[in-house]
Amino acid sequence: MKKRFTKKQLDVMKVLWESATPMIASDIVRKDDALNINTVQACLRSLIANHSIKVADIVYSGTVLTRSYAPVISRDEYFGNTCTDILGDGQKSALIASLIDTETDLDELEHLEEMIAQRKHILINGGN
Repeated sequence: MKKRFTKKQLDVMKVLWESATPMIASDIVRKDDALNINTVQACLRSLIANHSIKVADIVYSGTVLTRSYAPVISRDEYFGNTCTDILGDGQKSALIASLIDTETDLDELEHLEEMIAQRKHILINGGN
């Protein structure tokens, strides 16, 4: 699923990724002051067209029916695919090494170690 978002589309996606529930356009605008309703609606139309989001439900906003939206592609999928597109398959370790070298939060480094250990366990046990 190779998708590249514009800056504004990415801003909308970030708001949707951070929400636990589907959101309507006016809620997205309230969450990010840099966005206006016209921009959000245009981004939502293009994100629907490229299957990055879906209409989750039709809900009332005051007395008017409106669509609520939810992401189809996860943040991890998007950024993983984007990194692979930019770097290719052979350069991931250089990117990871750079991230580790610049990380100053011990909790974040421990979280990365846990993720690596979990992935190793999955690969060693054949996906089980």
